[in-house]
Amino acid sequence: MPIAKVNGVEVEFEQGMTVLQVAERAGQEIPRFCYHERLSIAGNCRMCLVEVKPGPPKPQASCALPAAAGQEIFTDTPMVKKAREGVMEFLLINHPLDCPICDQGGECDLQDQAMGYGRDGSRYSENKRAVEEKNMGPTVKTFMTRCIQCTRCVRFITEVAGVPDIGMISRGEGAEITTYLEKNIDSELSGNVNDLCPVGALTHRPWQYHYRPWELKKTETIDVMDALGSNIRADYRGSEVMRVLPRVNEGINEEWLADRSRYAVDGLQTRRLDRPWIRENGKLRAASWDEALNAVAAKLKSASADRIGAIAGDLQDAESMKAVLDLFRALGSNNTDCRQDGAALSGDIRESYLFNSGLQGIENADAILIVGANPRTEAPLLNARIRKAWLNGKAEVAVIGQQADLTYDYAYLGEGSKLVGKPTKAVTDFLSKAERPAIIVGMGALVGETGPAVLNALGALAKKTGVVKDGWNGFNVLHTAASRVAGLDMGFLPQDGGLSVADMLKPGALDVLFLLGADEVNASGSDAFRVYLGSHGDRGAHGADVILPGAAYTEKSGLYVNTEGRVQMAERAVFPKGEAKEDWAIVRALSERVGQTLPYDNLNQLRAKLMADVPSFGRIDYLAPSASFDVASLGVKGDAGDIAFVSTITDPYLTNPIARASETMAELSRERVAPVALAAE
Repeated sequence: MPIAKVNGVEVEFEQGMTVLQVAERAGQEIPRFCYHERLSIAGNCRMCLVEVKPGPPKPQASCALPAAAGQEIFTDTPMVKKAREGVMEFLLINHPLDCPICDQGGECDLQDQAMGYGRDGSRYSENKRAVEEKNMGPTVKTFMTRCIQCTRCVRFITEVAGVPDIGMISRGEGAEITTYLEKNIDSELSGNVNDLCPVGALTHRPWQYHYRPWELKKTETIDVMDALGSNIRADYRGSEVMRVLPRVNEGINEEWLADRSRYAVDGLQTRRLDRPWIRENGKLRAASWDEALNAVAAKLKSASADRIGAIAGDLQDAESMKAVLDLFRALGSNNTDCRQDGAALSGDIRESYLFNSGLQGIENADAILIVGANPRTEAPLLNARIRKAWLNGKAEVAVIGQQADLTYDYAYLGEGSKLVGKPTKAVTDFLSKAERPAIIVGMGALVGETGPAVLNALGALAKKTGVVKDGWNGFNVLHTAASRVAGLDMGFLPQDGGLSVADMLKPGALDVLFLLGADEVNASGSDAFRVYLGSHGDRGAHGADVILPGAAYTEKSGLYVNTEGRVQMAERAVFPKGEAKEDWAIVRALSERVGQTLPYDNLNQLRAKLMADVPSFGRIDYLAPSASFDVASLGVKGDAGDIAFVSTITDPYLTNPIARASETMAELSRERVAPVALAAE
């Protein structure tokens, strides 16, 4: 490896590194505003100036200068110090000194670097430039007078999000960042530009003036708004979670976060269930815990085992599902299901329902066939990875299903199951010519009566075209529910003639229906006694006979398994609202009253039982290497029919009870459908 000297210390570096990267490898901090390791190099802020020998006797921008063997790099000479002070002085010429009212105050790179690398006075007394504010949508609040034209937002929206809505216009003193056509940013990743902005020009509109960063306490946890399991940090003050920010995890979300995961946080405070309720004479009344649990227990004890059933929702932690599963098995019931959408997935072979290539590994695929999914709305961060592979020229993309703007070019092969049941030459050639082909199967292809046959046909196609082979498993199921893989892992499925979700909801099918946070099913046709355990007064609670208030994902510690099979632990940030309890504890209390006391008294004992029954839950933050399996054994052989695949996510901002309770998500949803409505008129 080549060697350079940084302040007299020899450092080895990899070919292609910049001087800035070499200096940081030597432990030297280099100030910067425009440079970001995940974006292209702009080299326009000039804050990262260093002195390099051999070279011209002047400071040079280290972010844009390639490192070379034998270079001597100096980061703290008088020349460098004076140059940085000059750059900072220029940056502050027009910058308004409004730190006391700026939402970036306390987390502002310009503040920090002005203190560390600036000078203590300014030689300019002219009037400061003012720039008109821009409307960039419900997630971005602009104060463009503060902008230093670092272009981070422009590069992120163009390169990562793939929606070139932001750019720089004019020149010189008239230069400004704006949306070209004065419209909202049309991206599910728009909130990331606020994180990237090194000054207070772009800030989070939903949280404007709500807090100061030093008032907040922080908890590292896991996002549940989709099935990726993005690593997040929940910041809270008192009993309220004020904001959610991304944490770095190279294997899952890198350092980005989808808007749904970030801004649905206000939904944690509204429409909350904070006390038990019992329906009497058609109306709900507040009840004590004893009353509510005794009412549920009486119904469970009076019904036969084949007349009770449980459905698990999309946001549930593994512990709550395990407690419900153990209780209903102890009661003799086989009517349990975690597939609210009715997807044709079984728990027989773990690889048959996982994203086997891994979220990071999809970037290694050279041909990606998307079937019945819209990754842009179902998993925006996965879509960004697919775009990255496409942008680097590593992968070609093809789609069977709905046509949509996915932010990258793709070959559209057709709209439905006919192309899967009887693949055309275009379909087979697309996969077979690739060295590492991948299929991404969405829930839109697996729901409905043809789901099992479609899954079987996809397995046959994968086997024929080498999607699954030694050293590579490109068969990927893209889940939309954070709880789904955990439910499949533990067998939260109908057993030995048990009823599925659709069967349980039929009139006369059950006497007691237990909804564990199940809000995406229409239970209005069921005449069973309905028990709802959840955190929000959403669809599941509307027709329930007994409501048991549970905890939201930021109010409990729980295990979640993401779409690639990685087990992660979410931590509690705040306590449940009012009289609400953690879900597993409610089920444990209920088990005593029905005479089937569960064999655990605390969360650690429950986890020990879970890990003993399903060992994969004991491997926290571990992604098993992709293993080949008999992909042809998937589903059930039959006619795949001629059904058009439609994504199960109709509105990406209203996918669960927390999102539907969020004012910000409602505004994003309105902004998303408004152009469609106008076009229809």
